[in-house]
Amino acid sequence: MQTSRFLLFRRLLIFVLAGLLIYYHIFTLCDLYLSAGTGAHTRFEYLQSVLRVVITLSLLLVVFGNRWALWGMWAGITGLIATHYWAHFGNLPVDFTLGRHPLSYLKGFIFPTIITLAFYTSSQVGDSNADA
Repeated sequence: MQTSRFLLFRRLLIFVLAGLLIYYHIFTLCDLYLSAGTGAHTRFEYLQSVLRVVITLSLLLVVFGNRWALWGMWAGITGLIATHYWAHFGNLPVDFTLGRHPLSYLKGFIFPTIITLAFYTSSQVGDSNADA
């Protein structure tokens, strides 16, 4: 009984955190492409958009239990954070770098780390229950 509650908590945690990230990245994409603004987008914005789509799709697969989608999530998040560093140190004309410390971009690894740990511990608990 205790194990099933633990498993439910882990899966709920994955669902909530992945849902928040999916919502955030879809909202950011919609804001970029559907808001009234300049019609021309830069290669930087297109690259970030592709990474956001990769993150969103892989998180959807993670929610449905696909273990290999964690690799896509990590590749997308790492790429997105790398583009943030590119913008920060490459003096690209973007607003999000103003007044930010370079280490602040590493916060982007917090949710993926929790999702990965929860996914693997819930898989191990689920696998050990199946063996019993």
